[in-house]
Amino acid sequence: MKINKNKKIGILGGSFDPSHRGHIKISLEAKKKFKINKVIWVVTKKNPFKLKSLFSVKKRISFAKKITKKYNFISVAFYEDKIRSNKTIDLINYVKKKNKKSEIYFLMGADNLISFHKWHKWKIISSKCNILVFDRTNYKSKSLKSLAFKTLNNNGLEFVKFKKINISSSKLRKI
Repeated sequence: MKINKNKKIGILGGSFDPSHRGHIKISLEAKKKFKINKVIWVVTKKNPFKLKSLFSVKKRISFAKKITKKYNFISVAFYEDKIRSNKTIDLINYVKKKNKKSEIYFLMGADNLISFHKWHKWKIISSKCNILVFDRTNYKSKSLKSLAFKTLNNNGLEFVKFKKINISSSKLRKI
């Protein structure tokens, strides 16, 4: 997974249980607003903040590949076996090592910013890459009051306002 020199790589990590057009919208916004060349959707086996996934990791990867097929700047990957970790910091370190001349952007929804301070080595993540937080319906106020936002605002973290799609994986699982 080597990208050309001096490129901007976006990483959108998550369980993608299931992936949806909101993930695509975030990827498109990152490409447009931040001139990101490549967005990698990195599927995790299990989100440490969720009880369990509805679909197997194999099905989630397959579905993510299917819905991103027409977007050649989006790729879908699973790295946990290769890097022997599900920690974001280890993923960022791996991608940086493979793409030394590239600028790394970690993309997340505002809902994740609320608990970001609970992530393993969360402060170090912001020193290794740019964090782009995409606003989500009903999460803006809470995320802007979060410990992570107050600590990292304008220091490796940027809150991105964009035309949101009111959809989430948890809503889709309830259907």
